[in-house]
Amino acid sequence: MHALVIHAPLDLRIEDVPTPEPEADQLLIRVRTGGICGSDLHYFNHGGFGTVRIKEPMVLGHEVAGVVAGTGSAVNDMPVGTRVAISPSRPCGQCEYCQQGLQNHCLDMRYYGSAMRTPHVQGAFRQEVVIDRSQAHVVSDALSDAEAAMAEPLSVALHAVRRAGPLLGKHVLVTGCGPIGALIVAAARRAGAAHIVATDVSALPLESAQRVGADEAFNVAETPAALDAFKAGKGTFDVLFEASGNAAALRGALDVVRPRGVIVQVGLGGDAPLPMNVIVAKEFDLRGAFRFHEEFAVAVELLNKGLIDVKPLISDVFSYRDSVQAFVKAGDRTKAMKVLIDFK
Repeated sequence: MHALVIHAPLDLRIEDVPTPEPEADQLLIRVRTGGICGSDLHYFNHGGFGTVRIKEPMVLGHEVAGVVAGTGSAVNDMPVGTRVAISPSRPCGQCEYCQQGLQNHCLDMRYYGSAMRTPHVQGAFRQEVVIDRSQAHVVSDALSDAEAAMAEPLSVALHAVRRAGPLLGKHVLVTGCGPIGALIVAAARRAGAAHIVATDVSALPLESAQRVGADEAFNVAETPAALDAFKAGKGTFDVLFEASGNAAALRGALDVVRPRGVIVQVGLGGDAPLPMNVIVAKEFDLRGAFRFHEEFAVAVELLNKGLIDVKPLISDVFSYRDSVQAFVKAGDRTKAMKVLIDFK
């Protein structure tokens, strides 16, 4: 079956790859749709990120949905033809963190399409993939394949919102409104946030954030002082979700967060200096949010019930045969939010 294999920066190829037979507790999935993630773009454009580099050819992709095409002998609850979203999170279940319920910190995580370990963990941008039964989550007939593939980034957003603690009645700021930031807006609204403000440096992400629940949206490139009104009384916001990975965005936002506010850092942009005097003086809680685990099932349930609408964030769907064009489009934040690939 065909797969999208990255060899080096800008060297993405369509190649034939073998598909193994499913073991007793596994499923054979015919992949229908996959979403291009920021990490996929880093591999495509730069060959990796930070110290993580491609050392061998690797199938990309971890945001996928498909249909069951075959079952292992021990699987009796997932008949052929069942449509599923696939969780790419495959913790070992045995290490100390898995045993504590912190599977996203697993010491032996095998996350699709990752060069963090060698041999690399091959991804799911392929026409067929064999998965564990536990990775499959049934999607509603009312949900499109593209929407089902959005379960993974929505899971990241739900985990970030969970890290923030209760949001009922809270005033929330989201800096950086790419797909993850916009989904955090949607998740925060579902969690009961009273007022949500979004910032970005491009018009399209801000328009998208408002379509999924932001009350106000500001282009801080055009209006650098847009948040000044929120500085009154030592700050207005109870919670900050920093989703841009930009050090300047974090520093500027601290002035508008209330004392003892919660700061959830979601975006990854490399190491950045921290303004410790402000963090200490305003007694902030600084929290990281990394991947997800049990939130995937919640994400699928919310999508199935129509409680979160991801359609406004889907910009384009390309055939896998036009994957290079898809990646180029996905990398242009002025023209695209979430770009998906059709593997049918």
